[in-house]
Amino acid sequence: MKLGVLDQSPIARGEDARAAVDNTIRLAQHCEAFGYHRYWIAEHHASSTLASSTPEILITRVARETDRIRIGSGGVMLPHYSPFKVAENFRMLELMYPGRIDLGVGRAPGSDGLTAAALAYGNPLGIEYYPAKVKDLVAFVSGDKPFTEAFERLRATPNAQTTPDIWMLGSSLDSAVYAGRFGLAFSFAHFIAPQPAVAAMRRYRDEFKGEHLAAPYSSIGVFAIATEDPERADLFRRMREIQRIRRDRGIRGPPPTLEEAAAAPFSDEDMEQLRSRRSRQIIGSGAEVKAEIDALVEETQADEVVVLTITPSFDDRVKSYELIADAYGESATPPGPDRP
Repeated sequence: MKLGVLDQSPIARGEDARAAVDNTIRLAQHCEAFGYHRYWIAEHHASSTLASSTPEILITRVARETDRIRIGSGGVMLPHYSPFKVAENFRMLELMYPGRIDLGVGRAPGSDGLTAAALAYGNPLGIEYYPAKVKDLVAFVSGDKPFTEAFERLRATPNAQTTPDIWMLGSSLDSAVYAGRFGLAFSFAHFIAPQPAVAAMRRYRDEFKGEHLAAPYSSIGVFAIATEDPERADLFRRMREIQRIRRDRGIRGPPPTLEEAAAAPFSDEDMEQLRSRRSRQIIGSGAEVKAEIDALVEETQADEVVVLTITPSFDDRVKSYELIADAYGESATPPGPDRP
């Protein structure tokens, strides 16, 4: 099983965005040594708790500071941007780091409505143009004829010997359908929407047409924390639960500390909400996390797993990724150019 990482560059309590970006670089280096196959950087805007606003820039630095692991976007929120410019960015990245770049695209805003409007400033195209933008992007990245007739003679540069791997990211049946019909690799965000995961992955395979790839290829994105201390695992669960309650109440900020998690009271109503949400997170020992991920992989028939881990302590985060890699028996071998 190929393991990947999704990094949102979280800003820990008492730290700033510079520390978060430094941690992203350090974590990528650790995960490469642990044997992870991909390292994806998310896109979130106007956030005081996440520093990953421009994955295409951060990818450049992370790729420079690593040697073998594939580096990519998880993902670029395409409705905000020009497909041509995105293609130029990632063709340049591929030229600089051949055989190592992934371009993951999504259609979520990655922000609030006002921020989304600012990102799209001057762009008259709405979300209804997303399918056309995806088809043009794939053509520009691959060096093929664009879908939009007005651009049919246009080719994105620079030219390189290889092209990035293209993935469609999503958390809905609609994204699964788009990925299948366009023949793209598909990564489903179970950590956002666990309930439709199995149906979405089945729909993707049912809808698949060999337009870009010859056969369907998919990954499942999970939130997981591994620790060998059962009491600590319970604190991590409570931490996640407190953070979700705060978010529901409009309270923003970094994750609570484990000390806050231990001391926090929960009402009966809170506990009922928590029980209904536990399917979004996988927390336990390395072996327990692997068992839950394996069960999800069997249900969804995913080819790879992408792991998102956020903890108050960077050291706990690194240790979690190490324990999961150890549970899978990963080794630090060059991933190579074996593309989906």
